[in-house]
Amino acid sequence: MSHVIDEFMTRTVHTIGTQSPLAEAHRIMNEHAIRHLPVLEGGKLVGVVSMRDLHLIETLKGVDPKEVAVEEAMAQDAYTVPPGTALLEVARTMAMHKYGSAVVARDGRVEGIFTTIDALKALEALLSSPGKAAPTRKRKSPPRPPSRKSAPRKAAARKGAGTAAKRPAAKSAAKRPARKAAPARKRGGR
Repeated sequence: MSHVIDEFMTRTVHTIGTQSPLAEAHRIMNEHAIRHLPVLEGGKLVGVVSMRDLHLIETLKGVDPKEVAVEEAMAQDAYTVPPGTALLEVARTMAMHKYGSAVVARDGRVEGIFTTIDALKALEALLSSPGKAAPTRKRKSPPRPPSRKSAPRKAAARKGAGTAAKRPAAKSAAKRPARKAAPARKRGGR
């Protein structure tokens, strides 16, 4: 079953106008605990502004968040998808381009927004319902080449010889700190 973006997007979308000050965008984002705001002009989508965009502009010298308009900080090329777009396609594109959100719009009118938080909620929902989620594939790890050092040790261990006999003394002393010799134990029987 193919999932579509409509199933997981946030439908209650907070937006802001192009001429609104950055301080207003901050207020909306903080009040609603969100990080992305679609930017509208005349009711039509013209961009998106993120919390990161606001912080970037505000770090510039002489910028007053109460006087600078949102259009100065927004990204004009917002990733936009129509309703009914496959969730897989949106997630793949967001990951590939490192987008923080996808605005769901029809004819320039915003119908929803799909953020990385929505993506995590979708992942959780799909993984918690095994009948609906895609089957998982186990990754094969590449075979390990045999170590040159381990082959003589294994052979010596099979023969019953100690591994120290095969190792040069100078090399082993450099790798490990010296150990005190354990006192010899008496073997005795009754």
